[in-house]
Amino acid sequence: MKRTIAIAGNMGSGKSTLVDFLCRTYGIAPFYEPNDDNPYLEDFYRDMRRWAYQSQLYFLSSKFRLHQELDRQPGVVALDRTIFEDAEIFATALHQMRKISKRDWETYRALYAAILDAIRPPDLMIYLRCSMRTLRRRIRLRGRAMERDVPLSYLKRLERLYDEWIDGYTMSDVLVLETDDLDYVHDLVHRLDVMQRIEDLLPEEIGRPTC
Repeated sequence: MKRTIAIAGNMGSGKSTLVDFLCRTYGIAPFYEPNDDNPYLEDFYRDMRRWAYQSQLYFLSSKFRLHQELDRQPGVVALDRTIFEDAEIFATALHQMRKISKRDWETYRALYAAILDAIRPPDLMIYLRCSMRTLRRRIRLRGRAMERDVPLSYLKRLERLYDEWIDGYTMSDVLVLETDDLDYVHDLVHRLDVMQRIEDLLPEEIGRPTC
């Protein structure tokens, strides 16, 4: 049976870790955000106003292709960040910051609306939430060059947009995990709790753990 689990959350919330955990535990196929392929990113970080629109269009088209590939996959798959976050969080933040003009924003939103009509929503949305202190600590620890100098004000803007988006999200079941102190990788109690909560929402599709 075809099922998609989508993992959403701010930078440093633990999306990739959860995807890895789900794939090891249940033997399902992972799909990761193709950030490194964006040819506009380097220019974008040098001049956001000049390159924000092009960068976000690239992300939108790439994520559309990824969702199409997901739709062709059999069984259960896990997706690290969704097309909804590209539009509702990151592109919206840039528009609010006046890095994307009103005209370009209207074109972007029209394309996004058309894409939504052409893709299948996930069967389960897992939203990872944690404090700003935890986000900043994790971002610092993983040491990605493009994230190191992200302003606190920008992270807070993303957090606000994430909370607004997930509060209004109705396309599938939603599971919210508070990840500040959650350690399902090493803590058996936490692991069993996360597994139970997911299996309650996808009781037949998720299958038996493989480890």
